[in-house]
Amino acid sequence: MLDTMGFFDEPFGHGEVSFTDVRVPASEVVAGPGRAFEIAQGRLGPGRVHHAMRMIGLAERALHLACERGLSRTAFGRPLVDLGGNRERIAEARIAIDSARLLILHAAWKLDRYGPAGAVSEVSAIKVAAPAVAQQVVDFAMQIHGGAGLSSDFPLAEAWTAARAVRLADGPDEVHKGTVARRELAKHGAAR
Repeated sequence: MLDTMGFFDEPFGHGEVSFTDVRVPASEVVAGPGRAFEIAQGRLGPGRVHHAMRMIGLAERALHLACERGLSRTAFGRPLVDLGGNRERIAEARIAIDSARLLILHAAWKLDRYGPAGAVSEVSAIKVAAPAVAQQVVDFAMQIHGGAGLSSDFPLAEAWTAARAVRLADGPDEVHKGTVARRELAKHGAAR
């Protein structure tokens, strides 16, 4: 089993698997020989929506923890929420989460309406936006928790790691940004 920065993706993590001399009976081949990539691509869009929705939930949990910590702890005689621009950071986190959520809803709508081929850019956009928002919100929550945010006393270190890992899963951010840019430029006559 492989860990990610010391954490295992629940429930057990991801294993490294090696196959040698494996044969699949013709009766068990899905869709037909040579169509694995096509099948995988058809599943990636909805899978990426699932990842993005999980990242919104993770960001919501982190923001909740940040608000609770900021209201319950004091420094210099004031609640943490009233220090160092923390109220603005809370507002920015809320705005970012809600913006990403609407982007995800739009991508899901496009998938439902036009299928995977009609939502390529939108799915790539949420694949970039949602984990980036989650990582940013979790980072703020870690900051407001101080050293405790890095410990296993709170779920924040694991949450940050999960968000960072999703930025690589199903292709790194750069690949998805390239997809969005290529499709946007094509609207203006650029060759793909």
